Amino acid sequence: MSRVYVLVEGQTEEAFVNELVMPYYARQGVYFTPIIVSTSPHHRGGVVSYAKIKPQIERLCKQDPGAHVTTLFDLYALPGNFPGKDDPAYQGMLNGQHKAAFLEMALAQDIGQRNFIPNLLVHEFEALLFVRIESFEAWTDDDRNLVPLREVRARVAPEDINDCPQTAPSKRILAAWPGYQKTAHGPLIACDIGLDAMRAACPHFDGWLRKIETLE
Repeated sequence: MSRVYVLVEGQTEEAFVNELVMPYYARQGVYFTPIIVSTSPHHRGGVVSYAKIKPQIERLCKQDPGAHVTTLFDLYALPGNFPGKDDPAYQGMLNGQHKAAFLEMALAQDIGQRNFIPNLLVHEFEALLFVRIESFEAWTDDDRNLVPLREVRARVAPEDINDCPQTAPSKRILAAWPGYQKTAHGPLIACDIGLDAMRAACPHFDGWLRKIETLE
């Protein structure tokens, strides 16, 4: 049996872990516990400052050394003080998966705990929803609104959709479907798509789960 604490960015990711990841792995003896990051004494959610995130990761790693700790943060819009972001090598990278791997390595070195598995979503949670645009159809009044999403999915793999403020995955979804509500629709659409389809289409995401599957 393996226990995995997942420090997540917000309620959407918490629901994603609870409703999809947790049941998928429970039958394999891997038990996930999502925890939303705290940004102030009275507020949870959002990776707004690495200085606030680092102590939470370290505390989780040390309070239960027999378990593993991982993260579910978006690569998109990480704060400027995140480990590795100011490195010239990172700034010259164009590939999202390379960027995520680079920052994950920097994060692991900065945390320095043997039971820590860094993970970043490329480029954000909504990229996983681009795996199957058909899963949006149950929630939209006019499926023609999904044409822009189908077009980009036909050209680009989900994890290659860029992280510009106007064209990041979530921005594209909102432009096509203004009624999209991240916390309400995101986990439901993700559950309809399923982890197997996501893993097949998103190699970086799949790599994270493969690491989890090797834990003892």
